[in-house]
Amino acid sequence: MGEDKGQVGAQVDDGQKSPDELRREIEETRRDLGDTAAALAQKTDVKSRAQEKVTAVKQTVSEKTAGSTATEVKTKARENPVMVAALAGFAGGLIVGRITSR
Repeated sequence: MGEDKGQVGAQVDDGQKSPDELRREIEETRRDLGDTAAALAQKTDVKSRAQEKVTAVKQTVSEKTAGSTATEVKTKARENPVMVAALAGFAGGLIVGRITSR
């Protein structure tokens, strides 16, 4: 009678994979499936995604606010050069006064 082809370590016909090859493929598929599940879980985590969006919007608003404030100050300074000169003189005098009083 012939050999039992179902035994581990038995010869396999061409075109068939060995048990070790099948085990490796199964492990690789499990890892891929785990990575896919983790990626899907991250995408469906509404709370985290909402927090990321809020953080991004806050940063954008801060950048725009700082930029518009600087623009407003420049515009006001150009419109009122006398006021800017007076404030600069006052600030300079205050600094010099503090330095010399020590």
